[in-house]
Amino acid sequence: MKIFKKIFSILLRIGISVILLFFLFRQVDKKLLFNIIKGADLGFLVFAFLIFFLVYVLCLLRWEMLLKGAHIHLSLKRVIISFAGGTFFNTFLPSTIGGDLVRSIDLATHTRQPHQVVATVLLDRLSGYTGLVILTLVAVALGFRHVQDASILLSVFIITAILVVILLLVFNRFLYQKINQLLHSPTAGKIRQAIKDLHQEMHLFRHHKEIIMENIILSLLIQAIVPVTYYILALALGIKLNLLYFFIFLPIIGAITLLPISIGGLGLRDTLTVFFFAKVGVAKDIAFAMSLLNFFFILVYACIGGLIYVLTVHHRRLPHHSPA
Repeated sequence: MKIFKKIFSILLRIGISVILLFFLFRQVDKKLLFNIIKGADLGFLVFAFLIFFLVYVLCLLRWEMLLKGAHIHLSLKRVIISFAGGTFFNTFLPSTIGGDLVRSIDLATHTRQPHQVVATVLLDRLSGYTGLVILTLVAVALGFRHVQDASILLSVFIITAILVVILLLVFNRFLYQKINQLLHSPTAGKIRQAIKDLHQEMHLFRHHKEIIMENIILSLLIQAIVPVTYYILALALGIKLNLLYFFIFLPIIGAITLLPISIGGLGLRDTLTVFFFAKVGVAKDIAFAMSLLNFFFILVYACIGGLIYVLTVHHRRLPHHSPA
């Protein structure tokens, strides 16, 4: 039954992505869209592509910092390999956490420290989520007159509330114990123990405040790079718009696309980009072109990550001899 529910959920999200893209392509002149992309300034496109690469560099450094904080000492090359595989599978698996699962299994098998590795991956995801929510709240405050839409504000509220609950469950021992008490059924023994072990590993980072703060700062920088990338893409397409609008709209778009209602945000991200930038006079064709070019960057870097992962099969099989 659970398998059918999961398959249905995946098919539903694929369907939503396809429907959103279908309606978007119906609303724009496809020939004009192609000409807009074809006529983009190559210099600005290359510059945007290189700037976007910083997202992956900073994400890698953020995760490596957490690994060291968990006393998992690996060469940078080994971390890059695992991270590259995660980048590929995050894009091509029908789940937003597919890549996280891959790098967790990869390094857990390699180091034989599964709880510590999984804790770093979850904290890595959590710090990124925290950075995005912080930037989103700042964006809503700065551009409130542009986002006075009940559905948008509700989405931001839900995403913020989810973050608060997760942070309390991870770092508040009282709430964790209350949740743990709910898992007393005879069949929940292994699940309860796994959650307990994982929580203990994540809870240890409470005493590494410097690492947590540095992670949040890196996450804010990562989230700030996305609006800058879109701004350069807009320049490549001949649109001169105040940079502030990109810092208002993109964090909100990024936060909403975290909701598990599409595949990797595909379709939803594009629809929201067209919706928001229409508020400041950007034509649908150009806004859609910006979103498609950004998605193209994601695909290219994902394919590079997949290539690195495939070409290093032998290196991944080398055992790690640090004590568990």
